[in-house]
Amino acid sequence: MTDLDPVTDWAEDFDLFDDEFVKDPYPIWKDLRDAGCPFARTERRQVSYMPTTFEAVRQVAGDTENFSSFSVSVTPTPTSYDDQGERLRSIITSDAPDHTPERRLMLPFFAPKAVEKYREHTQELCRKLIREFIEEGRADIAEQYARQIPPRIIALVLGIDPEMSDEFTTWVQGVLELGLQDDEVREHYAAIIRQFFVGEIKDRMENPGDDLISFLLQAEINGEPVPMPVVRGNVGLMLIAGIDTTWSSIGSALWHLASHPEDRQRLVDEPELIPTAVEEFLRAYSPVSMARVATKDTQLGDRLVKEGERIVLSFPAANRDPEAFEHPEEVIIDRQVNRHVAFGSGIHRCAGSNLARLEMQVAIGEFLAMIPEFELEDPAAVTWAGGQVRGPRNLPVRFPSRTNL
Repeated sequence: MTDLDPVTDWAEDFDLFDDEFVKDPYPIWKDLRDAGCPFARTERRQVSYMPTTFEAVRQVAGDTENFSSFSVSVTPTPTSYDDQGERLRSIITSDAPDHTPERRLMLPFFAPKAVEKYREHTQELCRKLIREFIEEGRADIAEQYARQIPPRIIALVLGIDPEMSDEFTTWVQGVLELGLQDDEVREHYAAIIRQFFVGEIKDRMENPGDDLISFLLQAEINGEPVPMPVVRGNVGLMLIAGIDTTWSSIGSALWHLASHPEDRQRLVDEPELIPTAVEEFLRAYSPVSMARVATKDTQLGDRLVKEGERIVLSFPAANRDPEAFEHPEEVIIDRQVNRHVAFGSGIHRCAGSNLARLEMQVAIGEFLAMIPEFELEDPAAVTWAGGQVRGPRNLPVRFPSRTNL
């Protein structure tokens, strides 16, 4: 079975990059669950398995003995090394015993109170972006709005030039989207990111600030400076993981509101409901899937996963499981019980979740405050990216043009 062959049996030959799956994966996951298939299998690119239920995803995510986070991409990708040949590692690619102290080091920087300092800047950024198109009466709000927010906020966190946001996004797309199906493309952009941060780290050594790069350079683990492969791995992670994921989440939420006027109007009337709605958007349109690699032959249900084979943790599939959520296919913006795993599960749960939530809440709130009425200009013109991260890449909407805002 080649990568170009169409899928005829999703239980035995799934394809994360199938066009129809990228556009609307939810019926496929539902069919697999209904058919009693908690673990789908494929031999495309590498033998891989995909849990389809909430419990199965949590089982693998919590089993750090049998499943390593050494490689978290949904397809096999080259490993990055520094100039001394040491593997660059971040908190999402480290296993015990390294993971715990390295994660503990990062968490205070992304605690709820710590990320609040970015709220006002995010609000001003969102208003500025909206003013650039509000008089037009139409905009591609995936491209002109959702895409523009995360790279500028991540630039602020890292102390790097926000005017490079378009370049950052291109690099990240090269690694996370195009590069997952083309090793040369991925390595090209991964090398650009590595070299960029070599320069940024050198600058912070000479001119420290209050950004994350400076923080990591001045921090210690067990009384020793943070190893440089860990510094480089984690600042690269912040750029890669902090842009595409949040861009996708903001875009999916706005797509929903453009498609569901009753939910849009309710959030306009009840803006205090936005944080609760954000949790539901995260559940219903979770953007991220992550992988684990089997460290030994392991039985998963009726599947024998062999050492070195990959498990694709589909957090979006888990969040649509009827065994875990009532009416999972419905988007209920005031859902009260919502223990979703959009940010992952287990020890590698996303450290930047508080910042992502803040960006989503502000992006949605500011958009609705300035453009309370909007709808899809052409539903067929909406395009989606998929694979590791799923979200709208083109989202043309129309609205009553407004001035003097």
